[in-house]
Amino acid sequence: MFRGNHPARVDEKGRLKLPAEFKRRVDESYGPQFYITSKDGKRAEIYPIREWELVEAKLAEIPNMNPAKKKFLDVTNYYGQMAELDAQGRLTLPLILRESAKVTAEVVVLGSQTYLEVVNHDDFKAKLDLEPLTEADMTALADLGL
Repeated sequence: MFRGNHPARVDEKGRLKLPAEFKRRVDESYGPQFYITSKDGKRAEIYPIREWELVEAKLAEIPNMNPAKKKFLDVTNYYGQMAELDAQGRLTLPLILRESAKVTAEVVVLGSQTYLEVVNHDDFKAKLDLEPLTEADMTALADLGL
């Protein structure tokens, strides 16, 4: 599992050096191939290809005419690109996604269990401040067994 928050930097060429903790997990369990995409254009989602293929397998079970499936594929394909770790442990984020999510310069790399999320540091912190975890959220999670 990927977990935690690791501040990082995206260089002028759009390359993100994976934080050491995440790089170690990738090396141990996944390998250098990734699918980078977004569901909203505000976060870059970095999936080891093996994890993305599990998403694709679930999608394959949904009829092609399903409108939610079509929307999901439209957005994840629009922002999505294959990527491979270079010798320095860097991934190049798709330009369209870098611009949309404002993931240039200072970013936060968050572990989201089976994939990584890259967000603009300032925007993410502002969202956390504006939308804190509430008692209702905790109750909903408790109802789900957490």
